[in-house]
Amino acid sequence: MDPRKERIKNGCLKILEGINSMSLVNLDDQQVHSLVMMREIARGVVDDRDRKVCASRDIIQILSRMSFEGLDDQSMHLVMRMKEIANGVIDKQPRVAITRPDLLAEQVGFVDEGMRDSPVVESTKISNGYVPIGGAQSMTNEDEMLDVEHVLRFENGIDEVHESLLPCFQQFLLWPPDDCVTLEWVQDMMVILEQASQKMLPSEFCHIVPAILVDKLADAACSILCKEPNCVEINCQGEDSKVIVVGDVHGQFHDLMFLFKHAGVPSENRIYVFNGNYVDKGAWGIEVFLFLLAWKVLMPHRVYLLRGNHESRYCTARYGFKKEVWAKYGDQGEDVYNKFLACFKELPLASVIANCVYTTHGGLFRSIHAAPSQKPKRNKTHRVDLGSLAELSEVKRSFVDCPYEGPNILLSDVLWSRPSNRDGLRDNTGQKLGLLWGPDCTEAFLKQYNLKLIIRSHEGPDARAGRDDDFGDMLSGYSIDHDGESGRLYTLFSAPDYPQFGKRRYNNKGAYAVLKSPDFASPSFHSFKAAERPMVDPYFDFDANYMESSKLDSSQSASTSTLSAPQRFYSDGMRPEFDFGALGIYNAPGWRVELPDGSGGTQAVEVPRAPLAEGLPLPPNIQEPHKAAYEYLFELVAGLKHMIVTRETENRAPVSALRSRTRKREGKGNS
Repeated sequence: MDPRKERIKNGCLKILEGINSMSLVNLDDQQVHSLVMMREIARGVVDDRDRKVCASRDIIQILSRMSFEGLDDQSMHLVMRMKEIANGVIDKQPRVAITRPDLLAEQVGFVDEGMRDSPVVESTKISNGYVPIGGAQSMTNEDEMLDVEHVLRFENGIDEVHESLLPCFQQFLLWPPDDCVTLEWVQDMMVILEQASQKMLPSEFCHIVPAILVDKLADAACSILCKEPNCVEINCQGEDSKVIVVGDVHGQFHDLMFLFKHAGVPSENRIYVFNGNYVDKGAWGIEVFLFLLAWKVLMPHRVYLLRGNHESRYCTARYGFKKEVWAKYGDQGEDVYNKFLACFKELPLASVIANCVYTTHGGLFRSIHAAPSQKPKRNKTHRVDLGSLAELSEVKRSFVDCPYEGPNILLSDVLWSRPSNRDGLRDNTGQKLGLLWGPDCTEAFLKQYNLKLIIRSHEGPDARAGRDDDFGDMLSGYSIDHDGESGRLYTLFSAPDYPQFGKRRYNNKGAYAVLKSPDFASPSFHSFKAAERPMVDPYFDFDANYMESSKLDSSQSASTSTLSAPQRFYSDGMRPEFDFGALGIYNAPGWRVELPDGSGGTQAVEVPRAPLAEGLPLPPNIQEPHKAAYEYLFELVAGLKHMIVTRETENRAPVSALRSRTRKREGKGNS
């Protein structure tokens, strides 16, 4: 390579490293946006991109508005040089003439040590295109797009520089300056996210969607969601109004885009209700959730986002979303992840559409008044009554994880329960959360509230494949589970070709339901095949989590793990929820322990969550993955201590009562 070009690359590489090393904590979103563009300019030179430069006048205005507050000297110097270059690009002629091409690095504000003594020909001001560095005025025409073939020329005028100083500007999301989300902004977001998913590495995502934008969008959405009741009432006005109900999406962003294009975007007469499970298992959970939050902010009364069981810390740590956030946001991953968790807690739990259709993620729920204060002992049954909408409205939903017991156990029921073909309402012994309810419960619930339909989600083809009842296989994306006198129960699943990763792919279709005025009781279901997806690496080992005996194998582990895992078997239900493989530990304790059952055998007992864990919160200097491991172990120790104290108290009560009765008898005998 020409040594002069090599020096150019070295200078731009230093710019790239300098910007990447800068802290963005104290910068506003516009400053972050400008620095990211500078980074892409330097990257373009380093990568030898040969292309035209196309940018709008808005880019110049954004750079001109950028303040220096919070910038150190080096960062300020970079910004000022960036402004000079951008103002030069505004002309359709080169703004800077130089003697040698190795001065490119000087013009973008970073000089290689070996170039400091090189003579520099001063910049030539173009009278019809000069814009002061600090000003916001531009001499370009209102509708004109910038098209600059060459920014630099060689002195001899023969060898023109084909590598443009500025590569095509990547598109970045910038929070609206007036905090007002518009339809145009949401549409731009859709295009940018879709292009980024096709062309960008996960580690570059934070430059397209900065953490500060995630923070502002989540805050704007939470300010709306927190005011919504647990069960939102959706009233549809107009003869041509319709409601579109969507089931699990599971991070399959491109299928969600297809659904919107096929069914139409939200509008005044087109309402969307999403039944939850936006993240986990798929590779684009962040894109899915951010895009839906944007629509919620734009049209709060036309887009309703309900919570699914995967909108929790437990599931996102186990099924990939947490790893996705860390892969895309790096050092900012913890803050971004916590922001998502805070947003999950605000999501409503159910909806009633036109006083006719009840939708939720999991299903029906128990009565609070009949709910036990603690989980029942093994082999002992207790009465479970069907809950009411009034009781659902009283549930405290702001738990990051579903409670196992107590008055708010309804949160677990709503998100985890499943239908059964056997009458009655009972605990689901196959999993630690939720209930099983039969056709009689569906009939009673519909009749009590004069409803015609229940549309729930939660189960895809993988869940139905392992069931021994005669429910539908979900390969078409929906199933009629109960059909009674008062109405029907449907299960709806909107993630086609599920799961995205794993040995077994069900080649299923996704589906969405359309409810039209005035007959909302007669839904139409639209099945669709999977859209084309980019090839990506998983954040989640699907096979390891669904094998009957889970085995960690380096050949099947997610690519985000850098450690190979030796073979390790866990008995069913005993696998720890935190992936200790990242620390090289493959025999970590789980939340189930084997205890004597009183008849010479043993039984697996779930360790309860303690209300308080000693040692938490941890000091801020502890980094991942050690932080998550410490939190997991502290919570487990607290749970074990809580279980021992509880069992000791329960065991002492009968002994104390027996002793009391014995003393009374002895007292009567002595008298």
